[in-house]
Amino acid sequence: MNPDTVVSIVRQAMEVGMLAGGPLLLAALFTGLLISIFQAATQINEMTLSFLPKLLVIFVVLVVSGPWILQLLVDFVTRLFTSIPALVGA
Repeated sequence: MNPDTVVSIVRQAMEVGMLAGGPLLLAALFTGLLISIFQAATQINEMTLSFLPKLLVIFVVLVVSGPWILQLLVDFVTRLFTSIPALVGA
C-alpha cells in the first residue's frame, strides 16, 4: 500500500463524512439562523429557545435523509472491505 492509496482512501472517507453529516448540519445551521433572526426581531434573549426547534428539524431531516445516509455509509464500507485484498497485495 503506497501513500497515494492512503490519501485516496482518506479523501473518500472525508467526502462520505461530509455527505453524511451535511444535511443535518445545514438543517441545524438554517434553523439556528432563523431562530436568531426571530430573537433579534422580538428582542427575546433566551439561549434555550433554539434548542427544541433545532432538535425537531434535525429529527425530521434524519428521518427523511436517513435511508440515503445509511446507504452511502454501507456502500463506502463495502467498497473499502472488498478492496482490502488488493490493498495488501494478496
